Amino acid sequence: MDTLIIPDKKALFGGFFLIGLSGFGGVLPQAQHQLVQRRQWLSDAEFTELLALGQILPGPNIVNMAVAIGSRFHGARGALLAVAGLLLAPLALILLLATLYQHYQQAPWLQQLLAGLAPAGIGLLLGMVLKLAARLPRHWRPWALAGLTFAAVAVVQLPLWLVLLALAPLAVGLAWRFPQAGH
Repeated sequence: MDTLIIPDKKALFGGFFLIGLSGFGGVLPQAQHQLVQRRQWLSDAEFTELLALGQILPGPNIVNMAVAIGSRFHGARGALLAVAGLLLAPLALILLLATLYQHYQQAPWLQQLLAGLAPAGIGLLLGMVLKLAARLPRHWRPWALAGLTFAAVAVVQLPLWLVLLALAPLAVGLAWRFPQAGH
């Protein structure tokens, strides 16, 4: 990708509106497709960096990314437009679904439908993990940190905040000490 496109405010709102509208079960795969491949607002590396930042900050990582991207292009107004675009469709949809669920929550067909949606969500998440892992540097340090993080949270079941408190400074220190290792 040679040049990145700078969206105007209308395109910024519309792009995040489409991400929010089409991101059933998780918006990261759709966000990556829209922001990097289709609209070319970010490079793969920028998307991955913003995703990492979004995961460290409190709140949903896609909302954090919307704030960062909107702010990058149009300041505070862009951040508000990106977040509003991202959340408008899901908010309306969830209010409609909550009303319907209140009336039909005991229906067997609805329980079966909800149970069937879980594997789809897992598949979306696994697809995104594999796509991002393919872009990770081919050096052992990032992989070692990723494995250490996984082991600490998933296997040992340490609290995420504690793992981040310990490993984030280590990751920053390694990146500072070996700046070309990830490229």
